[in-house]
Amino acid sequence: MLVEISLNGKFIKEDVEADETLYQFVRRHGCLSVKCGCETTNCGLCTVFLEDKPVLSCAVWAAQADKKKVTTLEGLQEEAAEFGAFIADQGAEQCGFCNPGFIMNALALFRENPNPCEEEIKEYLAGNLCRCSGYEGQMRGILNFLQWKQEKVTEQETDTEQKKEMETKQKQGKATEQDQEKELGQNQENEIGQNQEKEAGQGEGC
Repeated sequence: MLVEISLNGKFIKEDVEADETLYQFVRRHGCLSVKCGCETTNCGLCTVFLEDKPVLSCAVWAAQADKKKVTTLEGLQEEAAEFGAFIADQGAEQCGFCNPGFIMNALALFRENPNPCEEEIKEYLAGNLCRCSGYEGQMRGILNFLQWKQEKVTEQETDTEQKKEMETKQKQGKATEQDQEKELGQNQENEIGQNQEKEAGQGEGC
């Protein structure tokens, strides 16, 4: 079957077998972050974004992605690195085998719910299995990341408000300066007018 798929921004048009999974397709095209740990849709390691929504690529046929956008961790390097640093800081990456799928689902969560509580995080990421840890490190990393993001947003909002205040003051100062110049010009015109009247009166006296 001929398919047209956008994979991490790269347009691919080729024939695929009817029984080829999306997992096999992305791996064949070099997206090795996508792994298969169970083949039963229970581990979350094969998570990719299909039209910006997380799916288990081992349970989706490549043909189902025809004329659609597929994104793997390779296509989200900056976003993934930003979050992954917080996971690594807690020592939660360990062997690293489950990290790509975990990060993909975590990023999907943040897009859907920018400020989730612990229960929402646990519920959303329940399908991601990790054989190395008890998930506490991942949770600490997520909470630290969310706190950092909130502080970053607050800082940006503060900077924006300060910028607006500065611009307002500059406009007010400019308006005041213009008013002063206008007043000075009016005074000069009045003074010139008075001098002309005075000179005209002196001429009539002669």
